[in-house]
Amino acid sequence: MPIVLDAMGSDDHPVPEIAAAIEFTKQTGEKVYFVGNKDIIFQHCSESDFAGLPIEIVHAEHVLEMGEHPVEATRAKPDNSMSVGLKLVKAGSANAFITAGSTGAANFNSLRTLGRIKGVARAALTTFFPTKDGHTILLDIGANADCRPEYLQQFAIMGTVYAEKMRGIKNPKVGLLNNGSEPGKGNELAKSTYALLEKTGKINFIGNVEAKDVLAGKADVVVTDGFSGNVFLKASEATAKMMSGILKEGIYGSFRGKLSGLFGKPIFNELKAKLDPNAVGAAPLLGVDGLSFVGHGGSNSTALINGMKLAKTAADMDLISLIRDAIQTQLS
Repeated sequence: MPIVLDAMGSDDHPVPEIAAAIEFTKQTGEKVYFVGNKDIIFQHCSESDFAGLPIEIVHAEHVLEMGEHPVEATRAKPDNSMSVGLKLVKAGSANAFITAGSTGAANFNSLRTLGRIKGVARAALTTFFPTKDGHTILLDIGANADCRPEYLQQFAIMGTVYAEKMRGIKNPKVGLLNNGSEPGKGNELAKSTYALLEKTGKINFIGNVEAKDVLAGKADVVVTDGFSGNVFLKASEATAKMMSGILKEGIYGSFRGKLSGLFGKPIFNELKAKLDPNAVGAAPLLGVDGLSFVGHGGSNSTALINGMKLAKTAADMDLISLIRDAIQTQLS
């Protein structure tokens, strides 16, 4: 089944999307619905660029810009690339949708078109977060600024399924992001959620985890509200970028530094690869009744290709049905 790629999503659309669609089909042989304004698309390529490839361009007149209010913009621009693309998934014509556009717009349009899985109160934006020895699954990273304990409980259940199926982790450890490891730590949301997760079957809850515990890889799944998760993610990314800049300046700032950098190059390359946001490519909106993935606005073609491959993997294993079953089992 095809993957839908929003041609109008990234900051530099549709250039990275064109390259990604072409390369993805060459690597996988999968069909891609390339959704966007044809006039804009063909300002940057020609139909011959897609010749012989399983790429079908689907016209969508409107573009949802990053700075626009998701609800108001969608209502003012009903024929936008996100809405048109997601309708292909809803109709069963495609397996998954991926965009590098506005997270808010992707969340609103996904829920509006696909709805939520029965029993799920809120969808959670989910990512693979780099840790000392691998990755942890972090959710929510921005879809829900305000949460209730039952939302985080559902995030824990969905995150557990995602870790088991997408990462192959048996009985993944679930941690609650907090400012201390003791059970009584945190605000009212954290305290209430802790008590709820302790009583939740089907998950391996290990208690509170601090930021340092997340980075150390103490938990396979880390749950939090979207506000805290987004702040944690952006602070971590900024710190990593700052440290990389300091290291680069130290290495290339002197002959001694250049010499040491030569010997340490394999280590630095490994670190760069681990921290590269393009390696994962996109984050799924878990809880939506269909596969919808959101990438960074600054995504390049590599990020989009990796995001599409992630979406294909999720589709191949029927991730939605697995999450649906897990939620229903928990509620019954």
